[in-house]
Amino acid sequence: MRNLKRVLLAIVVLLLVLAVLAFMLENQQSVSLLFLGWSVPQMPVSLVMVLALLFGMLIGPILGWFLGRASRSSRKRLV
Repeated sequence: MRNLKRVLLAIVVLLLVLAVLAFMLENQQSVSLLFLGWSVPQMPVSLVMVLALLFGMLIGPILGWFLGRASRSSRKRLV
């Protein structure tokens, strides 16, 4: 059963990697972003999207940890 879970996880990760690779190969047009006065040099759309995905994957767990920690401390004060 453990081996089946590992194989399924490997297949899901492989499919995700293939989807990201296909997305990157299909979106090679260059764009320049401007946000709050900050300008980013031209880069492919796919790179911008993958960087945004990775940034979100980094920030999401950090915010979840921080908010979970804050709620635990508020529960301790109630007890």
